Amino acid sequence: MKLIILFGGASFEHEISIVSAITVKEKLQNNFELEYIFCDQDHTFYQVPADKMKSKTFSTAEHKKFQKLQFSQGCFSFSKMFSKGEIIGTVLNLIHGADGEDGTISSLLDFYNISYIGPRTDASVFSYDKRYTKMLAKEKGINYIKYEILNNKEQRDIEIPLPVIVKPVRLGSSIGVSIVKEMDELDYALDVAYEFDSNVIVEPFIEGVKEYNLAGYFANGALHYSIVEEPQKQEFLDFEKKYMDFSRSSHVSQADISDELEIKLQNAFKTIYTGMFEGALIRCDFFVIENEVYLNEINPIPGSMANYLFDDFSNVIEDLANSLPQKKRAQVTYEYIDSISKAKGK
Repeated sequence: MKLIILFGGASFEHEISIVSAITVKEKLQNNFELEYIFCDQDHTFYQVPADKMKSKTFSTAEHKKFQKLQFSQGCFSFSKMFSKGEIIGTVLNLIHGADGEDGTISSLLDFYNISYIGPRTDASVFSYDKRYTKMLAKEKGINYIKYEILNNKEQRDIEIPLPVIVKPVRLGSSIGVSIVKEMDELDYALDVAYEFDSNVIVEPFIEGVKEYNLAGYFANGALHYSIVEEPQKQEFLDFEKKYMDFSRSSHVSQADISDELEIKLQNAFKTIYTGMFEGALIRCDFFVIENEVYLNEINPIPGSMANYLFDDFSNVIEDLANSLPQKKRAQVTYEYIDSISKAKGK
């Protein structure tokens, strides 16, 4: 099976995407025929040779020497002096943040009828923007942490008592995130977050809360779950720690939790996933407060595809690639316009 790893993008998580792509390459290269397509910050696409899948290739702009690509129906294509070529296969969308998780790439892939693993456009919208994630949780009856939304053109008062955590609304990887324990820290935290987004979300910071991660995907007519991970971390993972986290490839241990709690987590995941995230492998991060499960966030393209949560990651990707939803296209017959023309004698 040919798998095209698509990575890069014009976002603050561009480098994270490169790290994920290199990690996933190492996990899948023995089981798939892999192609690598890099989207740079100018939205130019390049075909990257396997032996050049190294961080230095991109930090030194060596990728600009490689073959440029463009979208064509059903494939990526390229032109040389006397020939044309196509790259056909299933795309694994590994572009984190803007472009990859906001619905831009999924819309392009759908438009050009290219098969891909990743969130569809509607799923991207509801998981990329934290405001819409809260709305989705509410609509589906999933517990969520109370919150306030602030805009950079509005007054900076908050009603949630301290301590709070301040996050850009449309960004991941802990970029622009701050914990505020004293009121005189709030303005600085907001300034940091507003560097990345005009809207921020403010939530209570719950010290010592139990947090669990669960990934899953739909294939072969059933929803498949990863193990449940309890992240080992301090107050929260800053960008540097998450950068390292995205390069993880070693299998982690199952969290020491009861069967009852595991079922609760799986049921919450199923409620979120079903009817929206088919075609994607996602990871949901949950809080558990007084034995009740709360959705923290949805990762529609988790770092390194959460490979470390599965025993056989290659089999996961193969099963998913063989179970992708098919987008129904309207069949245009021109019957209506022809009937109008005939009625008018034209």
